[in-house]
Amino acid sequence: MSFTISPAEYDQFRNKLEQSSGILLGDNKQYLITSRLRRLLETEKLANLSELMRGMDRNLKLKEAVVDAMTTNETLWFRDDHPFKIFREKLLPELAKTRRPLKIWSAACSTGQEPYSLSIAVEEFKRTNPGALSSEVKIMATDISSSALAIAREGVYPQLALRRGMGDVHLKQYFQQVGDDQWKINDAIKRRVEFRSLNLQSSFSMLGKFDVVFCRNVLIYFSADFKHDILKRIHGTLQPDGHLFVGASEAVNNLSDYYQMKQFSPGISYQAKPFAARGR
Repeated sequence: MSFTISPAEYDQFRNKLEQSSGILLGDNKQYLITSRLRRLLETEKLANLSELMRGMDRNLKLKEAVVDAMTTNETLWFRDDHPFKIFREKLLPELAKTRRPLKIWSAACSTGQEPYSLSIAVEEFKRTNPGALSSEVKIMATDISSSALAIAREGVYPQLALRRGMGDVHLKQYFQQVGDDQWKINDAIKRRVEFRSLNLQSSFSMLGKFDVVFCRNVLIYFSADFKHDILKRIHGTLQPDGHLFVGASEAVNNLSDYYQMKQFSPGISYQAKPFAARGR
């Protein structure tokens, strides 16, 4: 099935997608819509994008399916490496001294590689620092995509997905083969992570407080205003002096009342200022 998109349809769909998910499509991205929604139109027996948009207004499940299809679920294990190394070697030793339960948030966790990488980092810290972490570490992992979360919750990956950042040593230590091309993450790593469905447009107030937040490689898909709003609300979830990590191509700008950049050479985090003027 092939379908064409008029300029008016494209603008209407862009607005509807941004309202539903915060995702902002750039100019001339019609090819993304045709490639990602073609199968959905066929399944729903819809003739064109206009019919799909009318269906989205009437059917919440259809709207969720559209957002799911348009979500980019590109991810890697230990993506960019530096944030995970900083987390394991710099932050965990300091947080362990507090002797209290620790909470980490992986926002936009996709199919689970980021939160499971964080859980592996915790496990490695515990192994090399026996008794240092006297309290439990919980990792909250959220995403808007129901299909991505289903994969993440199962914790089973083909070799192709594992080869995207997962080294042989980690594979042998933290996975077991359960099929011809199926590898399941170990229970000790898995049970540390809780997965939840969350649209970043929603309130974060029910999530609680976190010591570290990873919100990486998702802000690039949002408008400047929405990105600014998310970063301010993330600040409200951080413990005093908590740390935020964003993607390598992302930055925390114009929020000096909320965050201060912390250099680790290599790599950076954004540390929450405890007395930020949150209403600004």
